Amino acid sequence: MPRPGVSPGQGRPKSGRERASDRSLGAPCLRLLWLALALALALPDSLVLWSPVEAHPLPAQGHPAKFIRIAPQLREAFGWWNLTCPTCKGLFTAIDFGLRTQGSVAWVGSVAIKLCILLKIAPPAVCQSAVHLFEDDMVEVWTRSVLSPTEACGLLLGSSCGHWDIFSSWNISLPAVPKPPPQPPKPPAPGSPVSRVLFLTDLHWDHDYLEGTDPNCENPLCCRRDSGPPPASQPGAGYWGEYSKCDLPLRTLESLLAGLGPAGPFDMVYWTGDIPAHNVWQQSRQDQLRALTTVTALVKKFLGPVPVYPAVGNHESTPVNGFPPPFIKGNQSSQWLYEAMAKAWEPWLPAEALYTLRFGGFYALSPRPGLRLISLNMNFCSRENFWLLINSTDPAGQLQWLVEELQAAEDRGDKVHIIGHIPPGHCLKSWSWNYYRIVERYENTLAGQFFGHTHVDEFEVFYDEETLSRPLSVAFLAPSATTYIGLNPGYRIYQIDGNYSGSSHVVLDHETYILNLTEANKPGATPHWHLLYRARETYGLPNALPTAWHDLVYRMRRDTQLFQTFWFLYHKGHPPSEPCGATCRLATLCAQLSARADSPALCRHLVPDASLPNVQGLWSRPVLC
Repeated sequence: MPRPGVSPGQGRPKSGRERASDRSLGAPCLRLLWLALALALALPDSLVLWSPVEAHPLPAQGHPAKFIRIAPQLREAFGWWNLTCPTCKGLFTAIDFGLRTQGSVAWVGSVAIKLCILLKIAPPAVCQSAVHLFEDDMVEVWTRSVLSPTEACGLLLGSSCGHWDIFSSWNISLPAVPKPPPQPPKPPAPGSPVSRVLFLTDLHWDHDYLEGTDPNCENPLCCRRDSGPPPASQPGAGYWGEYSKCDLPLRTLESLLAGLGPAGPFDMVYWTGDIPAHNVWQQSRQDQLRALTTVTALVKKFLGPVPVYPAVGNHESTPVNGFPPPFIKGNQSSQWLYEAMAKAWEPWLPAEALYTLRFGGFYALSPRPGLRLISLNMNFCSRENFWLLINSTDPAGQLQWLVEELQAAEDRGDKVHIIGHIPPGHCLKSWSWNYYRIVERYENTLAGQFFGHTHVDEFEVFYDEETLSRPLSVAFLAPSATTYIGLNPGYRIYQIDGNYSGSSHVVLDHETYILNLTEANKPGATPHWHLLYRARETYGLPNALPTAWHDLVYRMRRDTQLFQTFWFLYHKGHPPSEPCGATCRLATLCAQLSARADSPALCRHLVPDASLPNVQGLWSRPVLC
């Protein structure tokens, strides 16, 4: 999902100009139409990863936007300009019937490959590998989903033909216990213990990274054995990594972990997933398990007795983003992954945590007295998890479980940290709004939220739901270890109110460390991980509480130089060459206020009154990860 270069719009597939004049609206086209929709769901946010990105500060678009975006390509490619609403509904009725017949998956896959190539969704070899990887699960999801012909045609032809409501609204239940009056944490007394928590996210180890190969190949991921040599006038991939659409060799991750000494010691580690590389079109379960066990062993080797608390990323599974809810049984379930995680992470997690990890990839535990840690499986909120087309209502009952954990913590007087991969502002709307409601209810109990996924350095502020004006919590989004796309490798350290009776356990400050690839890749150089910045010192924050981050956004709205500092650090010291203009700046600042998906009202104060209708437009920029 990230980074510098050109705008996300430029990274999208161009419209296919070839016309298939020999095709009619007969039986083959019935499935071609479905395949286009399936590819639009499964491929763009998974495979359109090869174009560098200028900035991606806003939550990813929902599936309706993806389908709407590809509809003109379908109509032009197949000459369906006169497709009427009744015809469309008839087609999708036939599609549903056809996909429920035996022996259809192989044929569907073969046509999907042709369609993927025709629409230029990916290079031909990638199309072939991706379709074979996705086809079984996509057909299973489609045949089990509640998407009706009316909804499908509403997506393709507009609201006059039907209504897209497959991700309908739903609500979790909050306990009848009255919410206590808000009690903002007090600053710790001078000399109080301070804990240092190492935060690792988005490591993205590429087993096939190869120095000297083409960093700008045609595939979604480069600097690899199959990338070929670069053009004669261009340098090849660097030894430690590359400012391009490349992930990291294992030696760079080993260098990161081996060089942690000056930044430590650490009381514990939060590790929020995305271990495998971005070669999502050709990954097997064996590949994913190799990444899990190899990198887990590396973390254990260098961190020794320091407790590590992981969360599940969207790249851990294959196909990417594919996390079936627990009611999906058998070979298509996620049990193969959760069982392997439980085995690999057993030294760090107690039995109660391993139990829910095996069930749904989430868990809770108490790392120290007075603090409860909750690790969420944010794939159950993901816009790209195609399994949620079957049923997106609180998958695995995770949010209801979260409420129970938070209520129990409130009853005990404990504080809570939440870790996860995908930030809540990037989730499906109903999941995101329910989570926002939970955060508001338990604002006195929730001491910290920590996420990754976007690869850049940002945050999301939460407000009271009644006025959307009182900051009550902040989610920290830490930068990635990987360079993908065009970044320095990095990691984060949080300073947290320490382990003593009455501790607030809130974040007091944070530090970001990077490896400057320009320096590291020079002949004869050795990698040197160094401090990039400290948050409070750099931004002039009085503390690291929610109001301070809210105020920072509005200071950056007025102070261009302060925003440029943020923009530089947002990209881990390697910003894109193209400047961030007025629209980009507003979009970036809006993202810091947007912990709730599809909620433009959160940004209303950033935009002059005359431009209020344009606030919704700030939500249109997709995020690719």
